[in-house]
Amino acid sequence: MQIGCHGSVWTGSFDSAGLAKAIAGTASAGFDLIEIPLMDPDGLNVAEARKLLTDHGLGVTASLGLTPATDVSSESTDVVAAGEHHLNRCLEVLSDLGGTHLVGVIYSSMQKYMDPATPLGRRHSQDVIGRLAARGKKLGVVVGIEVVNRYESNLINTARQALRFLDEPLDAGKDERAVVHLDTYHMNIEEPDMASPVLDVGDRLGYVHIGESNRGYVGSGTVDFDTFFKALFRIG
Repeated sequence: MQIGCHGSVWTGSFDSAGLAKAIAGTASAGFDLIEIPLMDPDGLNVAEARKLLTDHGLGVTASLGLTPATDVSSESTDVVAAGEHHLNRCLEVLSDLGGTHLVGVIYSSMQKYMDPATPLGRRHSQDVIGRLAARGKKLGVVVGIEVVNRYESNLINTARQALRFLDEPLDAGKDERAVVHLDTYHMNIEEPDMASPVLDVGDRLGYVHIGESNRGYVGSGTVDFDTFFKALFRIG
């Protein structure tokens, strides 16, 4: 297990200066890796970033949320194609960085939807995530779908919904499926407690975000971290 820090803790911009600040800060704080928000994969200087990571002895992961223009849960095949292209570019850039996990709201746009997901949109999303996970395996990158609250997606709001989303496609082998990515901030909104989602997901839990209910310092809000960490320990 590795423990990392999100790059946005240090900076809101990931140009050369921002990236250097985030990587140096993460390393000096004693973390194992940095999570880079990879909203613009083509705007990242890969050679520069890789050197900084090597110099500071850090691993790297990446996360992102899709936009309406790249929403792979859209009914529009053009929008889905744009989203899949964007996600594949993220995979390629992360692989070039030596990264291990691509996670986040990569199955829909990260936004408040006014309507439920449609069956066609859901199928589009499942197909894209299946192909992305298969390609990630070849590139050495694990793909993880983040379970978020109802104000950030209309598709996956609980751990059990994430499992159903991944298990419904019958044409994908288990070794090619994405892992589940849980986030305590979102769990605190949508789940009945902080243990059962972890136990439900079990060995398919591949990534975790630690966030307080008020987005503040851990311990300053209402998240039951004791129960959550005990559940993590229980599943190993």
